[in-house]
Formats: sequence, structure tokens, C-alpha cells
Amino acid sequence: MTAIDTNFLQELQARGLIAQMTGGDAIVEHLNSGSRTLYCGFDPTADSLHIGSLVPLLMLKRFQLAGHKPIALVGGATGLIGDPSFKAQERKLNTADVVANWVDKLKCQVSQFIDFSCGQNSAEVVNNLDWVGKIDVLTFLRDVGKHFSVNNMINKESVKQRIEREGEGISFTEFTYMLLQSYDFSELYVRNACTLQIGGSDQWGNITGGIDLTRRMHGAHVFGLTMPLVTKSDGTKFGKTESGTVWLDAAKTSPYAFYQFWLNTADADVYKFLRYFTFLSVARIEAIEAEDVARQGKPEAQRILAEEVTRLVHGDAGLLAAQRITQALFSDELSGLSESDFLQLQQDGLPSSKLIRAEIIDLPLTQLLADAELAVSGKQIKDALVRNAVFVNGVAKSIDDNMQAANCFASGNAFFNRFYLVRVGKKKYHLFEVV
Repeated sequence: MTAIDTNFLQELQARGLIAQMTGGDAIVEHLNSGSRTLYCGFDPTADSLHIGSLVPLLMLKRFQLAGHKPIALVGGATGLIGDPSFKAQERKLNTADVVANWVDKLKCQVSQFIDFSCGQNSAEVVNNLDWVGKIDVLTFLRDVGKHFSVNNMINKESVKQRIEREGEGISFTEFTYMLLQSYDFSELYVRNACTLQIGGSDQWGNITGGIDLTRRMHGAHVFGLTMPLVTKSDGTKFGKTESGTVWLDAAKTSPYAFYQFWLNTADADVYKFLRYFTFLSVARIEAIEAEDVARQGKPEAQRILAEEVTRLVHGDAGLLAAQRITQALFSDELSGLSESDFLQLQQDGLPSSKLIRAEIIDLPLTQLLADAELAVSGKQIKDALVRNAVFVNGVAKSIDDNMQAANCFASGNAFFNRFYLVRVGKKKYHLFEVV
């Protein structure tokens, strides 16, 4: 029998990971008295999850480590409808083919975070289209719809906000989303003896709907637990950067850019994020905070957070590449960078542009670098050259160098026959690919 960690809920509380729970003492007794099956749903609204999904993904892993069996549900059916919870307007409906493709990609992503070969509490990934797609509309309305009061549904906070928002409203399609998610819980109870659903705090209404439906259809007592939605202390949206959303897919957000996101966490957020996004013990995190306060210099917490989360999402190889690129840019020692490292920088690590060699033969270097917004004007570039503050692939360029771009970007000076990393001053970078 799988050993159960009876201190598990206290640890979640200490990490600040519980927003609400149903059942009071009953859920504590339920989780402490045996290995339980729980699930969390992930709707395919894009071809990748983003870092907003990390808290529930890691929560599934935390429950598994505590001796419970996690199910990751990928919403092939609910993804065709769209969750209205706290959304300002109706979602765009995607085609069945697009959603099916996204479902396959999300299945692979969620599989990174849970263990499928650890005995009784081995994880599973399911798709709710497997059961929702087989039920006809009359059966659904008679067997499921009859258990829902429209009065109660429109009083759910997530729905009420949409109804009361002038000029928006909510379609019948999205209004039925709660029924579909509730039916998932009821169905997983029958199929997998699943007795707990977890999700973000914006899912509270949908989760309690599923608890009530499972009781009405099967006479079962099941539970719900929500996690707080991640917020930043400065009020800006978590998971967004100037270049957009921070994705879990390395093809959409490179490991280097991912690492930099966490490295740039504000001091006011970093210790909370260590509790949310890492498996370091609470005692260890408290020690890190105490050491940072005592040091009164640059805190270590951001580096530890960046290393832990990048390793979780992109593995040791992804972390090492991110660290290698970071150190190379800091030291101007670029020779240790691989071709894939330059491709990461080109993807989203630095401002970059592609040039055709024939088109820069007669182009002044000052104009090229000013056009790349490394300075406001060619004159500022010229001043930087006088100060030996312009570097091409780590080599300082001076005003005495031939001022034509073609000479500074000579083919023999390129990394991998095409890449030129230019730095002006201490912080202005641009990556050129010359073909």
C-alpha cells in the first residue's frame, strides 16, 4: 500500500497554495486515510500551456509525491466550448481539427510533470472528448441538465460578471460550460474512483457544480480544492513580458528567455514564488530569505528560483544552455556558445535581424547599428566607437576601423558562418544573421 503523507495539507497551507477547500475536516480525514485519486483539467486554448498552468501542474506532482494518484484531464470537449470564468468577453471558437492537434501537444506537456510508472499511484492523462463526444444532446439534457438550477448558475460570480457587463453578455454555449466540467467530475468518479478536483480559484464555481452533480447522480461525497491565482506585488499580470506570454514550449519561449523571466522576479515576489513553483522545503526557503536579508547585497533567491523552475520545465540541458548564454553575455566570452544557443538568442533572447551580405557592402556601420536601434543616431554610434564601446562578437571596434558594415561583418569573423552579436555600451545588444 502506498504510504500517505499526513502532513501534506499543512505543507500546502504553509506554501500558501490553498485558496479554498470543501468538506472542512472531512477532506483532511479523506486524504489522510488512504491513497486518493484526484484530477485537474487543462483546456487546449493554444498549442502550449504557459507558466500560469505551472501551479496546478506542480500541484498534481505534489499530491503524487504525498501518495495520491493524479489524473491530468485535457479538455478535448470543453476546449471546443470555452470557459467563461472571469473572462471579459466570449472566446473565439476553434475548429475541431485545431483543438485535437492542441490536445495532443498538451498531453505531451503535462506528461513531463507527473510519474506514470510508480505503482498504485501512477498518473494518467485523459481526454473528456472520450465521454462527452459519445453522449447525445437529449440524454445530456435529461440526465445532467435537470440537476442544474439556472437561478444558481447565474448567481455564480464568474457568470454574474459576464451577465452584468454592459454590451457583452454570455452565449448559451459558454453558459453550458459548467455542466460539461461538472459532468467530467461525475464521470471520473465512476471511471476512476476520482474523489477530488483541484484547480485555480477562478474554477471554484465549476468545481462545486461537479461536487453537487456527483452527489445527485451517484450519491457520492467528493471534494474540491482551489489554489490562488498567481499575482505580482506591483499589480502587473503574472506571466507576461514585453515580448508576450511565457510559454512552457521551448519553441515558443526559449529556455534562455524562460530563465531570464524568473531571474528578473521582483524581491517582493521571489520568496512567494519559491513556495509556489519549486519543491524546495519551506524551511529551506525561509533560510534563503534569512540569508538574503543578512547579506544585504544582491539576493540569491532569484538565481535559485530561475535554476529550479528552468530545470523542472526544460531539464538539465535547458538549464545549462540558459546559464551558458547568460554568462557569455555578461563576460563577452562568446566562443563557448553553440549554434543552438545563438538560435535561442535569435528566437526571443535578444533583438535580432537578418541581413543579406550583398545589401550591406556599401552601408556605413554607424547607419546599420542606428537602424537596429542600438543608438538614437549614427553620431551616437560614432561617439561609442571613439570610446571603444562597440563590440562585434566580443571584439571592440574603434573609430580607426574601416567604417563599412561589410568589413566589421566579414564572413571570417562570424560565429557559425552567419551570426554577429553586437553590443553598444554595457546593455544594448543586437544579434545579426548575415546570409
